[in-house]
Amino acid sequence: MDGTLPEPFRAWFAARGWTLRRHQRAVLEAAQAGRSVLLIAPTGGGKTLAGFLPTLLDLAGTPRPGIHTVYVSPLKALATDIARNLTAPVEQMRLPVTIETRTGDTPAARRQRQRERPPNILLTTPESLAVLLSLPDASDLFAGLRAVVIDEVHALAGTKRGDQLALGLARLATIAPASRRIGLSATVAHPAAIRAYAGADELIEEQDGAPPSLAMMLPQGRLSWSGHMGLDSAPEILERVRSANMTIVFVNTRAQAELMFNALWRLNEETMPIALHHGSLDIAQRRRVEAAMASGRLRAVVATSSLDLGIDWGGVDQVIQVGAPKGVSRLLQRVGRANHRMDEASAAILVPANRFEVLECEAAILGVGARELDGDPPRPGGLDVLAQHLLLTACAGSFHPDDMYREITAAAPYAGLTRTDFDDVLAYVETGGYALAAYERYRKLFRDSDGRVHVRTARTARQARMNIGTIVEAPMLKIRLVGKGGRGVTLGEVEEYFVNMLSPGNSFMFAGRPLRFIRLRETVVEVSEGGGSDPMVPAYAGARLPLTTNLADRVRTMLQNRESWHLFPEPVQEWLQLQRARSRLPGRNDLLVETFPRGDRWYLVAYCFEGRNAHQTLGMLLTRRMERFGMAPLGFVATDYVLGVWCANQPTDMPRLFEQDMLGDDLEAWMADSSMLRRTFRNVAVVAGLIDRNHPGAEKTRRQVTVNTDLIYDVLRRHQPDHILLRATRADAAGGLTDLGRVAGMLARINGRITHMALSRVSPLAVPVLLEIGRESVRTGANEDELLAEAEAIIAEGTGEAAPPPVVPMQRVPAVLRPSLVAKRRQMGRQTANATLFDTKR
Repeated sequence: MDGTLPEPFRAWFAARGWTLRRHQRAVLEAAQAGRSVLLIAPTGGGKTLAGFLPTLLDLAGTPRPGIHTVYVSPLKALATDIARNLTAPVEQMRLPVTIETRTGDTPAARRQRQRERPPNILLTTPESLAVLLSLPDASDLFAGLRAVVIDEVHALAGTKRGDQLALGLARLATIAPASRRIGLSATVAHPAAIRAYAGADELIEEQDGAPPSLAMMLPQGRLSWSGHMGLDSAPEILERVRSANMTIVFVNTRAQAELMFNALWRLNEETMPIALHHGSLDIAQRRRVEAAMASGRLRAVVATSSLDLGIDWGGVDQVIQVGAPKGVSRLLQRVGRANHRMDEASAAILVPANRFEVLECEAAILGVGARELDGDPPRPGGLDVLAQHLLLTACAGSFHPDDMYREITAAAPYAGLTRTDFDDVLAYVETGGYALAAYERYRKLFRDSDGRVHVRTARTARQARMNIGTIVEAPMLKIRLVGKGGRGVTLGEVEEYFVNMLSPGNSFMFAGRPLRFIRLRETVVEVSEGGGSDPMVPAYAGARLPLTTNLADRVRTMLQNRESWHLFPEPVQEWLQLQRARSRLPGRNDLLVETFPRGDRWYLVAYCFEGRNAHQTLGMLLTRRMERFGMAPLGFVATDYVLGVWCANQPTDMPRLFEQDMLGDDLEAWMADSSMLRRTFRNVAVVAGLIDRNHPGAEKTRRQVTVNTDLIYDVLRRHQPDHILLRATRADAAGGLTDLGRVAGMLARINGRITHMALSRVSPLAVPVLLEIGRESVRTGANEDELLAEAEAIIAEGTGEAAPPPVVPMQRVPAVLRPSLVAKRRQMGRQTANATLFDTKR
């Protein structure tokens, strides 16, 4: 029992045998003193209770109408879950507190009622908060605000959604200056930066809970050279599902989720209740899955990042991560979904899909043991997001630029914003900029005689609200299952480009079932049940997760440290030993580059370990140089681990190829006509309001948006190269699609230290990337079966054994690790592929 709490809270805690934890008491004391805090506590540590207890105590003691607390979540599902969990104790204690959610799924009638009779606690997302702040009555709606709770703050800081939220928080601080903030997170790699983002006066950090129990599991008798779906492990995964009460099977992409669910269901002879959950499924289906999880009616859910964050599924006792986790912090976040209690270990099994992923999974396990959280610190706020915010703020009411500049620079992502950049962004929203000022459609704001800024027309305000948001996705089309009676059931959404590839009668997998394409009727894809034996699976742009810098560095370290190799399965140890004998292993501070002939082509393989996006950019720059040097490059492939280029002539002079001046003239020439830079500009233009994606009764197609933005991109580059949107595009190019920052960091790290191995044939470590090239059917002359046979021959030569079949036999790694092995991993942690193709033909 906790004697410091008033009734009915004291009795409610006592009935459950609970007392306040140290960090919960610290948050309560800070809140009651009017201080803002950032709370970092392990999963299951009661962060949600800590965030809301001050609000409930205040409202119980002084009931009043209106919004007292705004809760912001990065996920709609998380907001819904928190509302459900918060409503229960409020009803049990009969508190005079009203609680409602406001997201994109909230019906229009409820949204209107919330403006007229707002709840005491409003749970929302950054986008919906931006909508509310753009309304003319925003100042009245939030005048009584006393607290803002920001959940999973690490998932927002450093993103454009986080920039949008930071600007919204600054606006709330102007409307309700007495309001305080509570930031909540379990995994924070940069506490000082996240504290500044949350606007916290102090940091409250709870000691770690029980360390997670991690193991690695491989398919029985085989380990793939390449590929990233992990479907070979479906039998072992299903066996683990049978042994647990409830399991979340995490995968890295929506396409992988569909395939893994289908593979498990085909093996599920006893029809255990297994569900599928990802962001493209219809909201009603996702809610049914979440409700079934909450009530304990499921044995397993195959999910993407849609279930990553702090939703409290108390019945989950194990997590299975299929595919490499791509980061220690991300792995910890997913592991925390199991056994959602602070004092008990969460159990998770990692299932790598190929040999490189074995290295990454082992590195991630060591990183978890060392509590080595990773991820980049939050970057400065985006100018495109600022442009959108200025327009939306004017929609709510006029403002003076001087006041607005002070307000915006109070938000951490914009603390370093210069007045020149602010004025340039505001001028763009007002007129479109010098090159576009002659067009009426780009003039959205005006100033009165006192210098105050107003929205130009009511239509401009309506359009701005319809296009709120920073997530720029490819246009989505709804999938409707058509029954015999002609009535349809909406299953979810797929991207427009995928539907453009379909012909009537084609089959594809979606929502865990085979479907047959009938026709496209306006913006609805009509389908029927059933399909062929080899259905397609929709893929989604930007779905892949990037490899973090820290995890990549740990992989390089493990490759050099032979003392760590005993952690790897025997085939991986043989693979590395043969690589060491036939070539070299990648180092930490140099760059290993191999060249070798195969068929009528020459190959260059660079072991950069900088992530797929950085390798794509490096491939574009490198092939441009190779072309200039007469090597006749034909294309390249980028994975998270390596870059492979094929060309007609022998590559030579590696130090010259990888000089840092690659980021000078070559970069400028590439940026002039790069489709990736045009795509970055397209996203910036949509966020900044240059192009309105949504119009009343219609949505622009991706082709319409592309044509419009490409034309404007060319005009701006020619007539106003310093336009604010081009500056925003270049800033975005440091990360995201191009990840120039990682490329620059790598070139600086190696500083000309290139280890060039000129080989007579493919090396063991290069086999996976050549398989990726062959799988894409590019013109290399390579045959996958031939290449696998050659790889097996290399292994056989190295071990002195007869060549086995194309798939290498291996011993299964037990799902429960020996305690001695766990201890070794943790000690090493203190001491110290997922593959994607991107081809360019020249």
